[in-house]
Amino acid sequence: MRFGIFMAPFHPPAGQDPIYALQRDIEIVELLDRLDFDEAWIGEHHSAGTEIIPDPMIFISHVAATTRHIKLGTGVLSLPYHNPLLTADRAIFCDQLLRGRFMLGLGPGALPGDAAMLGISIEDQRTALEEDTDVLMALLRGETVTHSNSRYNLVEARSQYRPYSDFDIAVAAIASPTGPRIAGRHGIGLLSIGATAAGGFDLLGHHWNVLEERAGEFGQQVDRSSWRLVGPMHIAETKEQAIEDVKYGLNDWAHYTQKILAVPHFRAAGETFEERVEWVNESGLGVIGTPDDAIRQIERLEKQSNGGFGAYLLMHHEWANHHATRRHYELFAQYVKPRFQGMAAGPIEAEKRAIDEWETLGDRVERAVAAATEAHFGAQG
Repeated sequence: MRFGIFMAPFHPPAGQDPIYALQRDIEIVELLDRLDFDEAWIGEHHSAGTEIIPDPMIFISHVAATTRHIKLGTGVLSLPYHNPLLTADRAIFCDQLLRGRFMLGLGPGALPGDAAMLGISIEDQRTALEEDTDVLMALLRGETVTHSNSRYNLVEARSQYRPYSDFDIAVAAIASPTGPRIAGRHGIGLLSIGATAAGGFDLLGHHWNVLEERAGEFGQQVDRSSWRLVGPMHIAETKEQAIEDVKYGLNDWAHYTQKILAVPHFRAAGETFEERVEWVNESGLGVIGTPDDAIRQIERLEKQSNGGFGAYLLMHHEWANHHATRRHYELFAQYVKPRFQGMAAGPIEAEKRAIDEWETLGDRVERAVAAATEAHFGAQG
């Protein structure tokens, strides 16, 4: 299983210095690269004052220079807001610059304020995503496309660029079946952003079933390794410490989802801090607790997915201050990731073997030391 983050990013409440907020985001991605996380997906938003990265491709190109291994993706690029030809060119260009570390995530656009300012009907966004993905995929394959609608007009359009790699492409899925339908049609990945939200557990298996059915209709091959689940967590050495940590920002984040975000399928429950902590931990949404709690949550998701998935993405937030957030990721890398990636199996087996052999080997070492000491003094005598 791969691990990474899904970074909107959330910076509530509005009014913070955006330069410092973005610097924290940059430092988190750089930290994850050093901690050997696999992926970081960066969002696109244009309104509401809290999710403040307007162009994930610019952010990705910036942090590419200060990271070495982690893959960087748009999480997600709101395709109906963009001309598909320009999107294809920019995606291929990023893939060339990153030498295979780029990923392209697509969605209809999450914030209704974004669509309203662009004159795009909220009711038409998902249909537009299906239409635009068809056009974009043709352009990425190097085809010539003529296609017109109210948002753009392509006349024998063809990208002059060719990808550096066969980079990952994934479609966001929250509540509707649009994402799985598109992913199945084109044989691309799925980002289940609402995997742990209200009703999300029940939708997990359904999402993949829809994807497989559509893939069969269009003769596409799909693999569960391309399925990514997103959920929020904050972990510390103890549950008590984790709860203390999130006093910093959980209420601001919950207020954003309840009063500003205008996305009902991802709305916090509760009015008090205690109620919101309980909602996170008891609803299945996520974890405010310990590494063991995080392990149990991922195991639950594996079971609920009816066959497994390829990656778990931690929804990045600032429930805790920057120091505690960094510690959260360090603990996840140290204790949670190894349980699912097999990296800890060798050292655990070696430790067990050493414990089993301790008495026998320890006794032999003791006798060997005594023999060497006796031989030394015997030679002197």
